[in-house]
Amino acid sequence: MGGVLLQLSPYFKNEGTALDNLKSVLNVVSHREFNYAVEFRHNSWLGESRKEIDAAALEALRERNVANVLIDGPGLHVTEHTADHSYYRFHGRNYDIWYGQEKEDDHRLDRYDYLYSRDQLEPWVADIKRVERAAARKARIYFNNHARAKSIRNGFLLMDLLSIEHKQKEIKLQDQFTLGEF
Repeated sequence: MGGVLLQLSPYFKNEGTALDNLKSVLNVVSHREFNYAVEFRHNSWLGESRKEIDAAALEALRERNVANVLIDGPGLHVTEHTADHSYYRFHGRNYDIWYGQEKEDDHRLDRYDYLYSRDQLEPWVADIKRVERAAARKARIYFNNHARAKSIRNGFLLMDLLSIEHKQKEIKLQDQFTLGEF
């Protein structure tokens, strides 16, 4: 297993005993056996700068060698490393669909129907390479813009930007909402 993602509910707010509850969960998992990462999804977890996760939450992750999920997409855009491994998550940038009212003909899949451009991925390359060069660090990168095979296409594009070889990269973008026949 590469890593374990603890994706917090967008309704799990940083109030009351929330941080203590998170610490309790993190205290009972095996940090030596698996690499854990936490994705904060409510903006109450942001610190005073409103650009990074609250300092106390980041410290709780650092103490336990748990990665703070580095996000590109609607909502939180956090970039603070907290562990000897990193977990990147690219959700796409469909702000209007993500936070707008769902329409009857608007499928949830549309939120993830986003194709990153080279210009949008290039700013992440330096950080990923820095992690790659650091001693004993692993960078895990996940594209959650999976609608119509766009995550695969963007994965290959990022591999090109990082000079990682791959065998094939011609990906046909599919226009369907169900698997159907291949």
